[in-house]
Amino acid sequence: MIRISAVNYLNATPFIYGINNSVYLKNHKIEVSLDIPSICAKKLINGDVDIGLIPIATIPDVSNGSIISKYCIGANGKVGSVLLLSEVPLENITKIHLDYQSRTSVSLIKIIYNKWLKYDPLWIESEPGYEKQIKGTTGGIVIGDRALQIKDNYKFSYDLSELWKQYTNLPFVFACWITRIPLGKPFMQDFESALQWGLKNKQHIKHQIGYPLDIESYLSKFIKYELDEDKKKAMELFFDLSGEIN
Repeated sequence: MIRISAVNYLNATPFIYGINNSVYLKNHKIEVSLDIPSICAKKLINGDVDIGLIPIATIPDVSNGSIISKYCIGANGKVGSVLLLSEVPLENITKIHLDYQSRTSVSLIKIIYNKWLKYDPLWIESEPGYEKQIKGTTGGIVIGDRALQIKDNYKFSYDLSELWKQYTNLPFVFACWITRIPLGKPFMQDFESALQWGLKNKQHIKHQIGYPLDIESYLSKFIKYELDEDKKKAMELFFDLSGEIN
């Protein structure tokens, strides 16, 4: 049995669709769980799963972890679902709630402030429901489907991937497929084929999800799934800059 943990966000639905509906993994025994990013990472780090679609900030914490796919969750400019929300402009924010669901977004906003904006707001570790505390000069990082749902409730919305692109001229990678054990070439080939099939057929997903959003547009225009050379360069820069602020 090969255990897989994947992100339970809209941006990962093509992968899940391919894993569950393509023919490629039918002859393999797999178990799939859908989790928030931080739990995906925790399960892989603890050995509770064999493969995880995990935030890139947590990759160094995975013993013997390695990237196993040419696909990822990335963006080249706006991603639409990793946002700093506030009632005041960026330069007037004094406190920021950090989304508990992913360390990558936390590291990214700290890099943006420390490296390019050159000042430190008060960072606040968050708990479920913290979105209600985004008011006045207190902002908040909100990621995933929640960001898509509530961003119009705030006067100011800053896309972290767009800010990264502005300062680096590079795309950004939010999550990669990581394993901690050898899985064998036959499975690896079939797993990759399943992911590819899901991406090629993502137009069918909107018929299976009741969601008040132009899903096809979001998945096609904002999410960039290929882990190309520019994205690999972006990951290297992210790790370098993360090391500087920690």
